[in-house]
Amino acid sequence: MSTEQESTPPPAPIIQVIDEATGIIPVDAGPPITVIGTDAIRNSFDAQCIRQAINSRTAPGVTRLVLNPDAHAGYGAPVGCVMSSPTHIYPGPVGVDIKCSMSLLQTNIPADAIADRKVRRALLDAILQRIPTGAGRGQAHVRKSRDVSHAVGTEAVIHGASALVCESLGIPAHWALRCEDSHHLGHDLTSDALRARLDWHLHHNTIGNVYEKFRQLGSYGGGNHFGECEVVSLVDPNDPVAQHFGLRDGHVAFLSHCGSRGLGHNLAAHQFRVLQKKFSDWSIPLPGNDKELVYAPLGTTEADTYIDDMSIGANFATVNHMLINALVLEAFQEVLPGTSGELVYFISHNIARREIDQGNMSWVHRKGATRAFPADHHALRNTPFASTGHPILLPGNPRDGSVVMVALPGAEKSCFSVNHGAGRRMGRRNAIRTLDQKKIDAELNDHDILYNSRQYPRDEAPDAYKDFNEVLRSVELAGLARPVARLKARFVLKDGSAADD
Repeated sequence: MSTEQESTPPPAPIIQVIDEATGIIPVDAGPPITVIGTDAIRNSFDAQCIRQAINSRTAPGVTRLVLNPDAHAGYGAPVGCVMSSPTHIYPGPVGVDIKCSMSLLQTNIPADAIADRKVRRALLDAILQRIPTGAGRGQAHVRKSRDVSHAVGTEAVIHGASALVCESLGIPAHWALRCEDSHHLGHDLTSDALRARLDWHLHHNTIGNVYEKFRQLGSYGGGNHFGECEVVSLVDPNDPVAQHFGLRDGHVAFLSHCGSRGLGHNLAAHQFRVLQKKFSDWSIPLPGNDKELVYAPLGTTEADTYIDDMSIGANFATVNHMLINALVLEAFQEVLPGTSGELVYFISHNIARREIDQGNMSWVHRKGATRAFPADHHALRNTPFASTGHPILLPGNPRDGSVVMVALPGAEKSCFSVNHGAGRRMGRRNAIRTLDQKKIDAELNDHDILYNSRQYPRDEAPDAYKDFNEVLRSVELAGLARPVARLKARFVLKDGSAADD
């Protein structure tokens, strides 16, 4: 047999079609994998993505796995999957960029106020004076920076967007009510566990210069992280859900995508090293022989320390987004006096959360997947969104726009989750090698979209991603959620350096 034949992967299992937008992949034991996607989307899942899904579904303690329409091969588990386990915690199906998230700021500025390119360029410059971008960059790298002291940084990673942290950083405290989770607790449901875990990291110097990491609060990473100025277009101007969300038709909003930056990366990398060494030392078999699918049974020291580290990273990501939005609002107020703004929502797509799944308290891992709780879901009780369902923020691309959705009862079939965006159809190297830079830049110029760099990053070009409209069609046809508003990009802030995730 030739080397080429030996290296050829086996064909992917066939997805059994249930209806126009759902299917299943049978596994050897237990419920099958649920697949969300039209025929065009299902055909976009390559063999590696499906093999990773099967490895994840058949891993110890996993009771449910969902592939969303943006799914593609990742590390261990596919990006764009949901994995539920009542007995185990898995770092891989959370990822390296712990609590990578979306947030949306709605302003009172009408679209006409930013029609002039000079105004948009001034806004872009004012934001860049306050918010650094790229690997290793923090508040020390911008002229109009926020002072993030060691004490405030410590409070932020232990208590999240608390009243004290918000006041110290100039963040409106009531924005915490517009968060999926304004703070995360440790494995024992206390903040004391996080303080003890942070002290352990400081003593053992496992996460590098902590103060340097704290000063990355209020910053974007590289890769697919971005800030994007939008114009809101309501699907139905009379929709009471849109009004409840605080969306304003024909007005300017700002969409952000970022996570836990260097701190989250270092915490996750440390956890992978520790768990992979334990699996190796004890000769524990890996699911699918994949070292990225290490795990820890709940109640063990390994599970406890992972949950604590994940919560520290998640608290950082929460405050990072809150500060980004406060700084964006400040920049708008400098350029356009009289600007006011309110946070619509902040929601994560790289996190494991305690949720009731099919009657059992489970850890629901969402890796590149967005929570989708509809109206009257028990977990939304005593939140501003109990009667409507919470906002779902789905980024597409600058050319095709983004969308705000709200979940429907049918989301139960997908573990109350939807996709986190369009999902890649091309790897970064392939995109850089094959996409035409002049065409990318000309296309954005034709759509009157400004950006902060001389050239838009080729690996982040719209054509590097799946057809966003087909992804959204999959979600709607499957009965998971409905669109409330479309967002049209007017300028984009991105960094060309490597992604945090």
